[in-house]
Amino acid sequence: MSVNQIPEKEPMNPEGKKNGEKSLNNVELKKELGLLNGIAIIVGIIVGSGIFVSPRGVLQEAGSVGMALVVWIACGLISMLGALCYAELGTSIPKSGGDYAYIYEAFGPLPAFLFLWVALLIIMPTGNAIAALTFANYILEPFFPGCTPPPNGVRLIAAVVICK
Repeated sequence: MSVNQIPEKEPMNPEGKKNGEKSLNNVELKKELGLLNGIAIIVGIIVGSGIFVSPRGVLQEAGSVGMALVVWIACGLISMLGALCYAELGTSIPKSGGDYAYIYEAFGPLPAFLFLWVALLIIMPTGNAIAALTFANYILEPFFPGCTPPPNGVRLIAAVVICK
């Protein structure tokens, strides 16, 4: 390099580091959610454990396998509409917080606060209890062929699952 040449500065990113240079002090996750990840999250939320609880009841009440399939397809379409509504909300209200953020934007702080407490005290624990009871029922059924598993055994296994 001759005396007249000025070295070019490397471009910096907003954190003041050279592009491509990583911080040694911070470990960060990529803030990225791909299509497959988004689909997996939505399907997991919509399907939940209900898919494992209701087939027997749907078959009994529908009367035939064909009608049961029609019911499942109709429920799947309704669930898809719910998923599309959440996708629309997520794109139009790009805030973290899910339902809380959407209710806060639409109705204000009091309904959002009340929803948060109801979700914390009733909705989430109930969903976890149903999933744990379903799991416990399916775990115990092979040990009690021809009859239902004892309710206390189901409750005990469900409690252990919830505590773990």
